[in-house]
Formats: sequence, structure tokens, C-alpha cells
Amino acid sequence: MSSHHHSINKVSLGGLLISLGIIFGDIGTSPLYVMSAIIGDDVIDANIIKGAVSAVFWTLTLQTTVKYIILTLRADNNGEGGIFSLYTLVRKSKYKWLIVPAVIGGSALLADGIITPPISVSAAMEGMRFFNPEFKTVPFVIMILFGLFFIQQFGTNFLGKFFGPFMMLWFLMLGILGTVQLSKNWEMLSALNPYYAYELLRTHPSGILILSAVFLCTTGAEAIYSDMGHCGKNNIRVSWIFVKTMLLLNYIGQGAWLVSQHGHKLSEFKAANPFYAIVPEAFMPYSVAIATMAAVIASQALISGAFTLVNEAMRLDLGPKLSIKYPTEERGQLYIPAVNWLLLAGCIVVELYFQKSVNMQGAYGLALILCMLMTTVLLNFYMHMKRYNKYFIYFIITFYLVFELSFLYANLGKFMHGGWLTLLVAGVMIFMMSVWFIAKKIGKRYVDFVKFEGHKQTIIDLSNDNSMQKYATHLVYMTSANNTDEIEAKIIYSILNKRPKRADIYWFVHVNVVNEPHRMDYRVTEIASNDIIRIDFMLGFRVLPRINFMFRKVVEDMVERKEVDITSRYTSLNKNNVIGDFKFVVLEKFLSLDNELPLFEKIVLQIYFFLKHFSISEARAFGLDNSSVKIEKFPMVIKEPKGIKLHRIE
Repeated sequence: MSSHHHSINKVSLGGLLISLGIIFGDIGTSPLYVMSAIIGDDVIDANIIKGAVSAVFWTLTLQTTVKYIILTLRADNNGEGGIFSLYTLVRKSKYKWLIVPAVIGGSALLADGIITPPISVSAAMEGMRFFNPEFKTVPFVIMILFGLFFIQQFGTNFLGKFFGPFMMLWFLMLGILGTVQLSKNWEMLSALNPYYAYELLRTHPSGILILSAVFLCTTGAEAIYSDMGHCGKNNIRVSWIFVKTMLLLNYIGQGAWLVSQHGHKLSEFKAANPFYAIVPEAFMPYSVAIATMAAVIASQALISGAFTLVNEAMRLDLGPKLSIKYPTEERGQLYIPAVNWLLLAGCIVVELYFQKSVNMQGAYGLALILCMLMTTVLLNFYMHMKRYNKYFIYFIITFYLVFELSFLYANLGKFMHGGWLTLLVAGVMIFMMSVWFIAKKIGKRYVDFVKFEGHKQTIIDLSNDNSMQKYATHLVYMTSANNTDEIEAKIIYSILNKRPKRADIYWFVHVNVVNEPHRMDYRVTEIASNDIIRIDFMLGFRVLPRINFMFRKVVEDMVERKEVDITSRYTSLNKNNVIGDFKFVVLEKFLSLDNELPLFEKIVLQIYFFLKHFSISEARAFGLDNSSVKIEKFPMVIKEPKGIKLHRIE
């Protein structure tokens, strides 16, 4: 178990502040729109308000506290969380289909990323309508979102220092505003009785469909699990006590104010939002500013989470390799330009299409409940793997499947009101990940490996053949062969046949993506002393493969141990201790026309190679220096055509 795992799980003031600033941003801004979503355009009814507060309390308790804070956070992968981390914990089981819930869940979580920033920032900015009912929020929301996405390329380290203290202020504001209203009607505390939630579902005109609005109070629960690696589960659990208390005080306070307005409609009030309705008029400008900043912080956490999620997908062979940059030296800080600008484009489209946060509520939550269901499926296998009591597992999983399927049914009613948008994005992501995963499986199934032993002496002879011009002092190949005694036939062909490549030392580098998220180990295998060397990197699925840098470190270590001599073997250069040059050779494949494939595999591979056009090269994906890399393309022949009979004629 890593020291990082121990350090982040230690409860500290810093860890608690980080959890407030990064972990709870999404769920912490939900009071801006939950109660208004539940009421809608209906006349305010005191009984319905009590039921709404009760439903919110029990949803936060059962879904967020019990499922995520208590149960799911136990499924940590060396301190890291999220649906892909959970998948890596269970993927070695006999059930290979577990990749399906992982892909659906990851895609749904990414799709939800285009709705969270606009709905949070819009709901916050709409407080300005208290001063001017005709205030146009859309241009300002787009400006804020553009600024937020624009600064990602420079790193957000400097902002992170303020997130924790600022969110502490936000949650205290929520609690104080709610307490002031609650003090005017202490009887609202009775709404915590689950009977009122039951009555809401039974008597509300929309029946169980009202749950789609109630669900908005827990939409940030999956993000809590995904961001666990930032501060550890113990800091999250302790800070959640404070966060949940402040959230509930605000929801109950909004409920108390709404009960006092029985018989009216929200549209009749200057602040047509229960959140801003409980803010004193003198404090309104400050509350709008604080709420907007809280929404920006929630959006920032989501953007960082999207970068991490996409990086994990790439490392697990679930998507095209995209360019990754490192704006700061902070551990885990990364920036993926393509994801950043696509997310911004999606957020702007959502803002322009829906205009108001109340219109976005229809699109919000439908994709995310799919992610939560997929987490429940994977959690079932994790608990079996960890040998939990089987009756406990059956009870918990059955309960949450019923609970979340009820939310899914309710959210399906949103489909025509915007839910189609996030489902469409999720569907595209699922399609891309599935095609990439299946194509990789097809390709691996037909890769031709040969035993090293049969070619070792030929390579050594080539290395010592002075009649041939040297291609490089050190020639490095990236190999996908898992076994050290095997190598791809195409690499042997590249060395011996495709312009024979003479070198002093041949290096073969293999990268194995392992389940431990931050593991960085390597093993050296000497196939032929000082002639052929293989290096196996065992890198975690959250580690970025900077092979150029890592390989150099390994070679330096081997030189220090006197395991290898990397000085040039040219006489004049050797006597002056000049280090020989290193050249990497990366083989990239294209689909050959000489294939007879089943229709399904043919379509999958054609789509795969089309998507590959948008992917960076294998060399860049491995973090190799372009000045020392040679790309060799070769045809991917999986099944040669049969039945071709050529007849020679004289």
C-alpha cells in the first residue's frame, strides 16, 4: 500500500478544506435549483413542501450518505475512486462483461459534464433578476464558462488554494440562511419523518415522477466517489457531516419559507427562486457573487474530473489517445485540450438552447442515474470479491437497484424535456468506447508472436556485421508482447527485412497497465548480454506514460549499476566516452485491403481506423521525443482472402 494512500486518508485540517473545495462543489450548489424544480409552476402547497423536504432528506441519507459515503468509499483502489477505478478492482473476475457497466457509467458521467456547469452558473446568476427582472443571464454565463475553460491550459493550482476556504464560506452561508428561516417555523423539523415523503409520492399530481426533481439533490454523489483520490475517504466522511448539516438546514429553511407562502406561486415573487427568496435584500448582491463563485468551483472540479476520467479511459484502451499537457508540477494535474474545448462547446450549446436553469432541470440527472446504477452493479461484484456477508449483499444491492430504478423511471419522463441531449452524448461516448475496446480485442487476437530464441542469434550477428552501416547505436522498439520470451513477428521483420537495422544494443520496451492507479515499477530482462535488453514497465491506469523520460531514468540506473555500457562503439567516439545515440521505432498499423472479415468485425475495424485519425500518434501517446522516433507503418492483415487460385499460363 503506497505512502500516498496513507497520507491522504489521514484526517487533517488541510484534507478537510480540500474536500470542501473539490469534493462537494457539485452537490453543494444543488440548493440553488432543487426546491424550485420540485415546485415548478404549481401553487405552493404546505403538505407538498413538507413531503419535498422529507424526500430530499431521505434521498441524501440513503443515496449519498449510506451508499456512497459509507459503502462505496470502501471500494478504494489504493486511495483512488471512480467507476473506472472500481472496474479495475473487479475486472479480473470470471465475468468479462463487467466492462459494459464501466463503459456505460463512465460515458454517462462525462455526458453529465455538459449540463452541470451551465445549470449551476445559470441558477447563481439568475439572482440578478431580483434587481432587474429583465436581466439577460445568458451572455454572462457564457463569458464565465469561457473564462473558466480558457484558464485550464495554464493550470488551476493558484485557484485551488482558495477553493476550500471559499466553499467553507458558502456552506456556512447555506446553513445560516436556512437556520434564520427555520427559527420562524420549528415545526418544519417534523418533515424529516419519512411519512411525508411517502405522502408526497402518493398524493402529488405527478406521482412518482416528482422523484426526477428530488433526485437533483444527490447528483453530486458520484463525483464524491470519483474525486476520492484528492483527499482520502476519511477526510470526505468527516467533512460530509458538516456539509450535509448545512445542506439540510438550507433545504428545511427554504421549506419553512415556502410553507409560509401557501397558496401562492413562485412566479409572483421578486426572487422566483426559494434559495434567493430566503436571502435578506441587503445581502442579495453578496449572495449572488458567492453563489456564482461556488458554481464556478463546482464546475472546475467537474472539468478536472473529466480530464482524469478520459485519461483513465485511454489507459484502459477505451478510447483514442489524445494529447495531454501538464500545466503545473502538481501531482495528477493534467490538461487535455480536446476534452476541454469539446466540454466548453457542449456547455455553450446547452446554455443557448435552454436559456434558463429551470429549463435545464429536464436534461439534468437522466444520464447520471445510469452511472449510479452501473456503480451499484460493479459494487455488487466488489462486495462478493471481498467476501461480505451474502445476505447483506443481497439486501443492499436489491434495495439500491429498486431505489435507483425508481429514480430512473422518474427521470425517463424528462426525456422529451432535454433528457435526450445528455443521453445522446452518453450514447455517442458508449459507441466510441465500445468500438475502440472491441477493435483492440480483434487486433490482439490476430497479432502474430514468435519466440525470441529463434531470432536472437541472427540479431546478434547483425549487430556485429561490420559490412553494414549502423542504423543507430541504441535501437528501441515498443512491444506489446506480454511474455519476455516472445516478440511480434512484425518487429523481427522490421529489424531483419525492412531495411535491416544494425545497432550496438537492441532494446525492447513493454508497457503493462496495471490495476493499482499510481504504480510505477519496472523490470529489466537481459536477453543477450549487452546486445538485447527488454524493459517491462508496470504503470498504474492513472499514470501518464512518459516513456522517453522513464526509459532514460532506467538506462541511467543500469549504467550506475554497471549493467550496461551505453558509450558509442565507434573507436574514435568510444575513447572519448561519447554516449551513443538512441532511436525509437514505433510500428503503426493500418487496415489492409487483403482481409476477409465477418461483416461485424469489418465494420468495427473501419470505424476504429476512422476514429484513429483523430487520435495522436503512438509515439506521442507514449511520450516519445519526435526527434528520435521513426514511425513505420505496416498493413494489418487479419484474415487473408481464401479461394484465390492463380493459374500460370505459358
